[in-house]
Amino acid sequence: MVKIGYTMMTEQAGPRELVEHVVHAERVGFDFSVTSDHYSPWLDAQGHAPYAWSVLGAAAQATSRIPLMTYVTCPTVRYHPAVVAQKAATVQLLSQGRFRLGLGAGENLNEHVVGGGWPVADVRHEMLGEAVEIIHALFAGGYVNHHGTHFDVESAKLWDLPAEPPPIGIAVSGAQSCEIAGRLADLVIATEPKSELLADFDRYGGAGKPRVGQLPVCYDTDRDAAITRAHDQFRWFGGGWKVNSELPGTAGFAGATQFVRPEDVAESIPCGDDVDAFVEAVRPYVDAGFTEVALVQVGGDSQHAFLDWAEAKLLPALRRL
Repeated sequence: MVKIGYTMMTEQAGPRELVEHVVHAERVGFDFSVTSDHYSPWLDAQGHAPYAWSVLGAAAQATSRIPLMTYVTCPTVRYHPAVVAQKAATVQLLSQGRFRLGLGAGENLNEHVVGGGWPVADVRHEMLGEAVEIIHALFAGGYVNHHGTHFDVESAKLWDLPAEPPPIGIAVSGAQSCEIAGRLADLVIATEPKSELLADFDRYGGAGKPRVGQLPVCYDTDRDAAITRAHDQFRWFGGGWKVNSELPGTAGFAGATQFVRPEDVAESIPCGDDVDAFVEAVRPYVDAGFTEVALVQVGGDSQHAFLDWAEAKLLPALRRL
């Protein structure tokens, strides 16, 4: 049976609200949770971007059962991989073993802020692979020295290291990232239900490992209101990784999506309160072979209503998939 997760979308709610949301998600029975790690929202209408790792620390203390996970952290530009390893180890300790470290090659939207420029995709994947190797080495314990193509590490050691380090997930969008994930990850992450990504992951060494997908949804008893909200805040989602990873700010995403219509969004994001429509949106992930699917409820102010509805109607229906 596929596991159903809840997304703490840092782009659409403040830090205290995000923690309240994941506490509610745990209470109503979601199997796991994931957290975006952004410096900026995609669009001005979303309006938020608190520091994900502070939110995770608070969530670890406020919850007791639900697993936590970054979806995803870029360990190459805004954060050095040695710092990511320390943060992940600390959250694993705070959560008493409930944390998974999701990593990816990142987006210009979040990484340009430190002024280091934005490398081309091939270089970003090289950096990601090297960063994951550093994180693995630090999780193994002892001092780490590394002088590589993209990163240097001088006598680094994690002094507070959990008995079981966090499993590492890697986000994939094509053959290069699938090779890195198959070689270095404990699970694979994707935002599209493409079976070919999972096949490549398996081919490079990922067979039998968990595979986690993500799907935006927009619950509202008024379907027109749901469509309007999804268009206002989530019309960027259809751009795909090759576009979304390159644009540097909310103005760019607004311009790139200016001709996206509400009806276009409604075709790709289930909107309203038709349980069957939400189930059918999840089904392609199940058919493709995903073992876990994290739902993103669009709209920060709508989370509690969505979670109550999910408990009463959506989760029981999804359990039957």
